[in-house]
Amino acid sequence: MLTDLNIKNFAIIDALHVAFQPGLTILTGETGAGKSIIIDAVNLILGGRGSAELIRTGADDATVEALFDLAGEEALLSCLAELGIETEGELLIKRVVARSGKNRVFIGGGLSTIAVLADVTRLLINIYGQHESQTLLRPENHLALLDGFAGLGSLRGDFSRIHGEFRGVKAEIQRLEEGARDAARKLDLLSYQSNEIGAASLVAGEEEDLERERQILAHGEKLLANSQRAFDLLYGSDASILGQLKLVTAAVGDISRIDPELAELYETLQGAALQLEDGALALRDYAARVESDPERLQAVDDRLDLIGRLKKKYAPTVEEIIAFKAQVDSELALLTNRDQARGELDGRLEELTHQMQSLGRELSERRREAASVLRTAMERELRELAMPHAVFEVAFEALAEPRPTGFERAEFLFSPNPGEVPRPLARIASGGELSRLMLALKQVHPESDVPTLVFDEVDTGIGGATSALVGKKLKNVARKQQVLCITHLPQVAAFADHHYRVEKRVIDGRTATNVSLLGDDERVAEMARMLGGVKITDTTLEHAREMIAEAR
Repeated sequence: MLTDLNIKNFAIIDALHVAFQPGLTILTGETGAGKSIIIDAVNLILGGRGSAELIRTGADDATVEALFDLAGEEALLSCLAELGIETEGELLIKRVVARSGKNRVFIGGGLSTIAVLADVTRLLINIYGQHESQTLLRPENHLALLDGFAGLGSLRGDFSRIHGEFRGVKAEIQRLEEGARDAARKLDLLSYQSNEIGAASLVAGEEEDLERERQILAHGEKLLANSQRAFDLLYGSDASILGQLKLVTAAVGDISRIDPELAELYETLQGAALQLEDGALALRDYAARVESDPERLQAVDDRLDLIGRLKKKYAPTVEEIIAFKAQVDSELALLTNRDQARGELDGRLEELTHQMQSLGRELSERRREAASVLRTAMERELRELAMPHAVFEVAFEALAEPRPTGFERAEFLFSPNPGEVPRPLARIASGGELSRLMLALKQVHPESDVPTLVFDEVDTGIGGATSALVGKKLKNVARKQQVLCITHLPQVAAFADHHYRVEKRVIDGRTATNVSLLGDDERVAEMARMLGGVKITDTTLEHAREMIAEAR
């Protein structure tokens, strides 16, 4: 539900805030007061075209903000979540139109695009009148409206689910058929790749281990010579470092027995001697292990060379080569079992085809039955809305291929005048006719997932008792949805739950539009103005009171 509308520097509006409520909201005012400007502002929120012409003279940009209360609208919140928009019960939408051309869209406080804005707002509000963002002007919506009227949501959902599975199976069969043309060649290639990689018996991480081993084998003589020389220098003779250190340690030991001050140094030297001895023994053991093994070196080189060739052919690392083989083996299994898989898919496709044909036939039959009932109901409602000669039909067109919605498309046809052949509604209906068509549709099928409806020009070309009937029908729609309606007729305005007056004022030499919620007495006065024009008498005031009382 639309709760607040803020407009700034838009056309002749300087700054305007309107708070809306549930039920039927009527906006009235003299011609030129700015009622259509408010609709233009709402249309901008719906993703309508924004241009510099909309900006108030002297301002750099125009801003329109709309706040929606989504409490209890679980389905709508779910749809918004699918669009990536999270909200906690309220959603703020903002449009900024700048003279510089840098127009901006904000949804829920974050920057967005016109395309996303249109997707979001079509779930929130519909305008029925002279603007383009209307359900009835999009023929692709007509089938859904018919299905909603006929209560075919569940059947249509079943068909869509079966159709989705049908398309998935067909795609899998097509993939198998495309692969069949080069299956033999591909089978040979995949078998060769799998065998070549499998014969190598690759192990994750082995390349690094082989590189380390090769480094040692390639420098075996140098490692042996240096480790033996280091052992000799440390330990191998009386002149070795360890031998000299032991002499030094013995001398310091004699001194420390005389002067205890050197006792700590003596212990340090003893510890160093023990560490050097451990190091010398480790070098001796290392030298004993080092050996020159040309055959092992050659084997390591050959293994690394094999891994290198496989890396060039298949993948940059051993791990990726192993993963590649797993993928190859999976494709091999699919190719090997192609005939069995194709047989299973053909059987499933036939089963789904039968199910889809059965559901599609039922959908088509029930749609045609519903179309006849809808035609009768719509023409009855249109007669009551001062369109006595209107003809409403639903035209069906068979599709070459089924869609998720069924085997046909539907479009509403309309003829407002006697003797005229019904033509596509979206191309010939005027703004006022479109409003009344939607109002009639809301009477015969009141359910809708759009919480706010705006009717503009709904009273064009009608008067008298018919206009009162229009007001009553608007009131009926407003019992389930928020309805905003601009009208020139007091018979329609009498049914308002909330009545706003739009008026134009001149302040400091500038024209500005103001919107005010009318109290009881103000509402009577506005109704009297609509009844009697400039001159308001006690009679017109009393007439206004009677109209309001009768509407209640």
